[in-house]
Amino acid sequence: MTTAVIEVTEPGIHDGMPDDVYHADPVPAGSLSSSGARRLLETCPAKFDYERRHPRAATKTFDVGHAAHQMILGTGPELVVVPGDRWDTKVAKAEVAEVREAGGIPLKQAEWDQVKAMADAILADPLAAALFSDGQPEQSLFWVDERTGIWRRARLDWLRTNAIVDLKTCESADEKHISRDVARYGYHAQDDFYREGARVLGLGDLPFIFVFVEKAPPHLIHVVQLGPDELAAGRSINNRAIDRFAECQRTGTWPGYATDITTIFLPPYALRTLEF
Repeated sequence: MTTAVIEVTEPGIHDGMPDDVYHADPVPAGSLSSSGARRLLETCPAKFDYERRHPRAATKTFDVGHAAHQMILGTGPELVVVPGDRWDTKVAKAEVAEVREAGGIPLKQAEWDQVKAMADAILADPLAAALFSDGQPEQSLFWVDERTGIWRRARLDWLRTNAIVDLKTCESADEKHISRDVARYGYHAQDDFYREGARVLGLGDLPFIFVFVEKAPPHLIHVVQLGPDELAAGRSINNRAIDRFAECQRTGTWPGYATDITTIFLPPYALRTLEF
């Protein structure tokens, strides 16, 4: 599938921008997304820069989550059931490749049934169903950072006039596991990042609401918001990433891990096993 050529040169909200166009970054000067900001801090600028210029091909790992978003939000790539419990035959491999090339998401029948059950669970939950009953899906926000002047972007799952709603699939939606997922995947940074975009673009100080749905039956739902300390921590993460991105853009240099010899120390748990 060929990515459409679209350039974003003015701040604003884009409704219906294709997923591949957004992720290819349509800002000519380059922009920083929430996931990109977290990746920039996880690794070195050189690897971050390479990865954004050489995006990974779609993999099976991401299909169920993407499919759930498509079915629940009602927009996105086409879901295509590819027959067979195994896709290791020449015919199946060719069909899967054809679906991906056309921009769709190939699913086995059992996977499609799983995603459909998750969507039904959302619709059956009064609070979750109400949150997704009014508003617009897949809104792409582009703005210029007020502090550094870099371009930033965000793709909102669902935009209401009074809230940003984000859908998360998960293994467990209990409070303990959600707390761990927030820390592990940086959802608190995403919260602050998206709300900042909405504020700069004149939408106001919108609350950010997460709707977690479990992947396994009975596909329980948990609607949550993050506290002020979590938002402050997310803002700190974002500011560090924004500063790093801005410096690399300013200098045109995306450094690797180090320019000199580094002394490496064992982690504390490893030292505790040693006898001196």
